[in-house]
Amino acid sequence: MSAKVISPGPTATILDPSEHLRPEPVHAEKSASQFRDYSVDPEDPLKERVRKTYHDMHTNQTVEFVRSRMADWLRFNKLKMTVKDALIKLNDLVDESDPDSNLPNIVHAFQTAERVRADHPDLDWFHLTGLIHDLGKVMAFYGEPQWAVVGDTFPVGCAWGDHIVYRDTSFEDNPDGKDSRYNTKYGMYKPKCGLDNLMMSWGHDEFLYRVLKHNKSKLPEEALVMIRYHSFYPWHGSGDYSHFCTEKDNENLKWVLEFNKYDLYSKSDTVPDIEKLWPYYEGLIEKYIPGEIEW
Repeated sequence: MSAKVISPGPTATILDPSEHLRPEPVHAEKSASQFRDYSVDPEDPLKERVRKTYHDMHTNQTVEFVRSRMADWLRFNKLKMTVKDALIKLNDLVDESDPDSNLPNIVHAFQTAERVRADHPDLDWFHLTGLIHDLGKVMAFYGEPQWAVVGDTFPVGCAWGDHIVYRDTSFEDNPDGKDSRYNTKYGMYKPKCGLDNLMMSWGHDEFLYRVLKHNKSKLPEEALVMIRYHSFYPWHGSGDYSHFCTEKDNENLKWVLEFNKYDLYSKSDTVPDIEKLWPYYEGLIEKYIPGEIEW
């Protein structure tokens, strides 16, 4: 299936790279084309919020910026907190990059986890992955602007992929685009170097992946791959950056795609009974990521 071009009128035409991920025509009482609608409408507050978040992201996410955030956050000295406490904290966060939901992030966490659980009842680590995949967004409570926390990710240090949302209008003021070290197809990397050798734009995916590695979680590698790349839509949604991929990356892609069915299509106004679900997921947290962990 080819990617769908969304034409919102005279103001913009946005290419949505996720169209071929959609396995069914209707999800959560919404047609597939209603998800990930990045059309521009200055009169629509939600769409303007999303557009501005991405504009700020694409202006400021540079090699230098990402290195600075890694140097700061990867000391893991901000706080100690259990996974459950981090999830509860997400009750106060609405993702400013999300065109599909205005609900607190904890609701999306349980929606995703329960959809995974229904389809994969025997993979309890997958259920927990669905629940925690956005926990890196706690950075928004500790000084990071949302454009450095949420939204789709992309590598810095090389030419920007064709299918990044708002690609044609949002990178004009990013200085890396004028830097010959970073603005070519391969930039500061080598062909087939592997995705794990790319420096991704700073956000919740990379941070949570690093937190789980640092704290020696017992989640399998498949879970860590899903967490690290679930927002890397230009790659898993459209095939951008395939010139960096190894056979291992191509194998991992199937897990990321499987996860994203639940991440994307679980968003609805139906709120799970979170209090009723806590005991099951507390058991999984204790099994795979127990106690207070360092963030």
